[in-house]
Amino acid sequence: MAANASSRATVLLFAVYASLASATTYTVGGVHSWMTGVDYADWASGKTFVVGDKLLFSYVRTDHTVTKVSKSEYDACSGSDAMSEDNTSGLTTVTLATPGMHYFICIMLDHCAGGMKLAVNVSVTASAGSGGLEVTGTNAGGGLLVPVKAPVVAAATVALIELGLL
Repeated sequence: MAANASSRATVLLFAVYASLASATTYTVGGVHSWMTGVDYADWASGKTFVVGDKLLFSYVRTDHTVTKVSKSEYDACSGSDAMSEDNTSGLTTVTLATPGMHYFICIMLDHCAGGMKLAVNVSVTASAGSGGLEVTGTNAGGGLLVPVKAPVVAAATVALIELGLL
């Protein structure tokens, strides 16, 4: 019986870790990528960004920057006190590690003023209608629990019931 419980616990852990690998990577701007002339507010509308998701900025490295800024700098199109900046790779991946608003601009010429700016609201979990990240909260140590997709929660619940833990 202990071997059976151990194998089920292993399956449960595998399911949880598999869900962690399922974070969404969004190519900013879709087929247009990170460039002038794209409505990034429109691109972001209707998308649900959650902690762990990634933003992939693809751009001509000599023509643009990916500059993470505060709300006030976003509004002013200023990167004078930027949190981070990349203008050398042409492919910048940003992991959305914290909930709340995140702001990105291009500081080249008048690009930001022309609309090359992105604001995304990052949630701890997605709403049920957007794929259903269901399990959140804090653990006993006070750290944030990683959101787990609903099918994984169902599988974990069945495993815990079968193990007699629920």
